Amino acid sequence: MELTEIHMRQKQFFESQKTKDIAFRIAQLKRLRDILRLNENEIFKAIEHDFGKSEFETFSTELLLVYNELNLAIKNVKRWARVKRVSAGLFNFPSRTYICPEPLGAALVIGAANYPFQLSLSPVVSSIAAGNVTILKPSEITPHSSRCIARLINENFEKRFLCVIEGGAHTTQQLLDLRFDKIFFTGSERVGKIVALAAAKNLTPVTLELGGKSPCFVFADADLKMSAQRIVWGKFLNAGQTCIAPDYLLVEKKIYEEFVELLKQQIPRAVGTNPEESASYTKILSGAYLLRLKNLIDGIAHSKKLKGAILEGRIGAGTSIVAGGNVDAEKRYMSPTLVRDCTFHDELMSEEIFGPILPVIAFDDEEAAMSEVLKLSKPLALYVFTSNKNLAQKILRRIPFGGGCVNDVLMHVSCANLPFGGVGSSGMGSYHGEFGFRAFTHQKSVLKRRFWFEPTLKHPPYARWKLRLLKVFSR
Repeated sequence: MELTEIHMRQKQFFESQKTKDIAFRIAQLKRLRDILRLNENEIFKAIEHDFGKSEFETFSTELLLVYNELNLAIKNVKRWARVKRVSAGLFNFPSRTYICPEPLGAALVIGAANYPFQLSLSPVVSSIAAGNVTILKPSEITPHSSRCIARLINENFEKRFLCVIEGGAHTTQQLLDLRFDKIFFTGSERVGKIVALAAAKNLTPVTLELGGKSPCFVFADADLKMSAQRIVWGKFLNAGQTCIAPDYLLVEKKIYEEFVELLKQQIPRAVGTNPEESASYTKILSGAYLLRLKNLIDGIAHSKKLKGAILEGRIGAGTSIVAGGNVDAEKRYMSPTLVRDCTFHDELMSEEIFGPILPVIAFDDEEAAMSEVLKLSKPLALYVFTSNKNLAQKILRRIPFGGGCVNDVLMHVSCANLPFGGVGSSGMGSYHGEFGFRAFTHQKSVLKRRFWFEPTLKHPPYARWKLRLLKVFSR
């Protein structure tokens, strides 16, 4: 069946009004949950084939979050979709005003490769809960996962309601040429701009979940050992291929040496002394991703290139790799890599790393450090490790970011009652829980008047006394 025909049939099915029925939505959500539960082993194998992720990590970072979204939506969608009464104000007396959450229609969800099930299916859950019909395009970078998602969905749901379309960039462009009522995209800023441009042609609303250089501040009054443990876990989870991973550390100078040593000690505890063979450490998603990462550290790792790189200003004079830096192209492997004495002028700070490389920058003035962070694009996440509540609040208020944590990393994404999304170049719009429902919903506003009274105030002639009365009402 061609894309245009699938799209047309979905539009027709939506017009039948069937998806607006709450019982229908709940039944589809329960069906999706049951399908995932029955096929967990197939899902584990698909992700393991794509980039070597363990069953534990697949369940904890992929399926568990999708199940949480499904359970929350099944329990609450009836309340989320309820018509809400609001005050009409004195000017509209007598009347009733209310807000009707209404599905947008035909939705397109474009998933990402780094968490192929979570980042594809979580927005689909939101779309179903909101009452839309949906086409899902998984990432072609993880082909086994894409095929698994396509089989599970297309064999168990009517295509006129929910359909998975596989393919590469050409297929994505074909889908973007169709007129959708909502587009949800997770991926890079570069592709996000392409999606936004395509959506603008039809004035289609978009949610863009992108990335960015997420900073992590570490102050001397933090619990340094636990901070190192949490940061290493969050940074090297999924081999650093997490859009909200700490992209770089800003460590207070008085504890810099101690903290770098704690990070070095923590890496083997997190991924083992031989991460290349560890079930707790994944591969890089593709050869192209690995080559980009390798190029980022080549100037640091090889002394022959180091002098030229310093002269070009791409690497600070003291910048050095103190852990990791090993690459095996055949296995798509890069070891957890710690880079010390970085500066904001290093090439590592020019773009989102999205891999297992952690630059560590020293600072002794938080105001100067915040000013440097503010010169970069608005990050998707921000993390602060400190026991000083006022200091944490100062940074949280000063720097714009999508979401974050104090004294932890990543874990805000596990809270379905918090909106997840970026700001500025790290994205637009948010989802998870009720916020996901809203992302795929139009809030239709209605005012209902009665016939038994009509105020003369609003009708001509516009006498002076009417103006005076309006001014009284406005105070």
